[in-house]
Amino acid sequence: MAWGVWGRARRGPVGALTLTALAEGLRASQGWPLAAPSRGPQTEPQELEPEAQVPALASEAEPWSAATVPTAGSEPCSPPNAQEPPPKGANQAPRSPWEEGVLADLALYTAVCLEEAGFAGTQATALTLSSTLEARGERLEDKVHVLVRGLLAQVPSLAEGRPRQAALRVLSALALEHARDVVCALLPRSLPLDGEAAELWRSLSRNQRVNGQVLVQLLWTLKGAAGPEQQALAATRALREMLDVSGCVGATRGFYPHLLLALVTQLHELARSAGSPDTPKVWAPSHRGPPDSHASCAVEALKALLIGDGGRMVVTCMEQAGGWRRLVGAHTHLEGVLLLASAMVAHADHRLRGLFADLLPRLRSADDTQRLTAMAFFTELLQSRPTTRLLWEEDILERLRAWQGDPEPTVRWLGLLGLGHLALNRGKVRHVNTLLPALLGALGEGDARLVGAALGTLRRLLLRPRAPVRLLSAELGPRLPPLLQARDAVRASALGLLATLVRRGRGGLRVGLRGPLRKLVLRSLVPLLLRLHDPSQDAVESSQWTLALCDQALRWGLLEEVVTVARYDSPEALSRVCHRLVQRYPSHVPSFLSQTQGYFRSPQAPLRRAAAVLIGFLAHHASPSRVSQDLLDSLFQDLRQLQSDPDSAVGAAAHVSCQQVALLAAAQSRPRRPLLARLSRRCARTPRAPPVFADSPFPAQTAEAAPAPDEPT
Repeated sequence: MAWGVWGRARRGPVGALTLTALAEGLRASQGWPLAAPSRGPQTEPQELEPEAQVPALASEAEPWSAATVPTAGSEPCSPPNAQEPPPKGANQAPRSPWEEGVLADLALYTAVCLEEAGFAGTQATALTLSSTLEARGERLEDKVHVLVRGLLAQVPSLAEGRPRQAALRVLSALALEHARDVVCALLPRSLPLDGEAAELWRSLSRNQRVNGQVLVQLLWTLKGAAGPEQQALAATRALREMLDVSGCVGATRGFYPHLLLALVTQLHELARSAGSPDTPKVWAPSHRGPPDSHASCAVEALKALLIGDGGRMVVTCMEQAGGWRRLVGAHTHLEGVLLLASAMVAHADHRLRGLFADLLPRLRSADDTQRLTAMAFFTELLQSRPTTRLLWEEDILERLRAWQGDPEPTVRWLGLLGLGHLALNRGKVRHVNTLLPALLGALGEGDARLVGAALGTLRRLLLRPRAPVRLLSAELGPRLPPLLQARDAVRASALGLLATLVRRGRGGLRVGLRGPLRKLVLRSLVPLLLRLHDPSQDAVESSQWTLALCDQALRWGLLEEVVTVARYDSPEALSRVCHRLVQRYPSHVPSFLSQTQGYFRSPQAPLRRAAAVLIGFLAHHASPSRVSQDLLDSLFQDLRQLQSDPDSAVGAAAHVSCQQVALLAAAQSRPRRPLLARLSRRCARTPRAPPVFADSPFPAQTAEAAPAPDEPT
């Protein structure tokens, strides 16, 4: 009896098309010639081993058999003789050996077509097999699964070269008409992805006739999967294998943006999944991640998609900026999306218009991952002028203003970034009436991302021609100094904004204008001086740079002293700075003292010590008539408490400064408090000696040479 499509093979069920490759392998291994299409009755089948038996073609064809296979350059092959009449009806329960023989003959004829008619013959045979199955009332989906499983079972045993290529061509021919069924059959074998399944995916990718259809099916599978589940992981791994094949990205023409957004959204879903074991905790920019990680598979598929489309520079920019690590982070995914979109604006602008158009319907999606990912892309693509022309500018502004009223801080943050890009992408400031209220309002937000975005946009605005320096100086006067004491990221942005503001307005400062910018600089002097002792090297360098600009604009002549304080923590240099400031701005001495007093409660010991030292030098150089008795009493009490600081260096500095405050109080006519009065009378007998502080135990900064004030940061 013929071993047909439902017969037993070496390693499992073998489908009709699987037998094709098996027949090729047997004939090649035993030196048999390939069978040619028959013009008449066939001879008896050759005797083979029982487990590798291949049926020969039968002698006659019945007109109703539907087994005639027309191919180019050959005549139709006859089915085997019917030994009993065919049963009637569309659905047949048991299958007779005659039916198995018909399908087996079709399988063997496929091998002939591979030699005689090439791909066209294989395609015709596969279509005929499909028609036969449908005519017999079979469910084609089930049969495709059987055929694909058979291929997976037989590929390892086939020799390299022509037999293996024959099997892979059969799979491609089947996928040409039944791509969805082939994908559904292969996906379960991608968990885990073994070598045989990977080879089948790559073979489908190399075939230009079917790779587009297969990629579309994988895309729909990925988009249809609800969350980071096993089906999505299988589709992601399959996409990675297919996109790694050179030239496969050409098949994505027309749905490239859909595929890109699907992969990035998949990463967002993985990042948001609570406690997902697939999400790497720490990822170096050049690290591929765990080999079986869902996130790493999605990242590698995304890289392959970009590189295949000529976006190698996009991948390089992401690696240098740590964008891949951010994409897989639970709290940094949207930052990674912004970096990716920005890199595409710079190096893949040919894809931006299609991507922008596909983003618009996603902006109102009910799914948070899709909506926020689309918003991040939308925000960053506003840097591209050709892209923004797809919509009326008023429509974009209306959308971004609506985001500012959203209760979600992330949406407001993205809206701020979008407003900045839209207002500054043509070389000049536009929409100031819309931009400034939103930016200034965001400075009072509790979310550091919103404050940082507003500060960054304000700085970019100041760099444009005809920037409103005086208006911004007035508006930032009460808002900016408190931000110099905020967390690291916000503080760095605030220092950068202040430096840019001083650089743009230094012309007015040089001629002695007493405008809002001058007041802002004087309110910021104490935070800048104390940040020269900050444990963060970035804060030290930013403060040093800003003070250098202020020194140049206001002509203090203290650049050398500022650099010395920043690098060596020199008390002598700090004393000269305080002496000059007290001489130049005597009316601001109480403000300087009050601001410094606020740093006594800093959680950082170096800043508490620096505040105590600065109080001592300011009190030593201050005029008694400029400081009120109430302020002296408050300083004295706080310094006495600071002497009990857990850090001995802080307590020692507070003790020395307490003596200086007492000396300043003694120089006044009538001290009010009894304790301070007794100490003042005792100190009044001696002149006001300069304070002497012990060397700081905190390591001095080792920054490189400071840039000249005219150099950009």
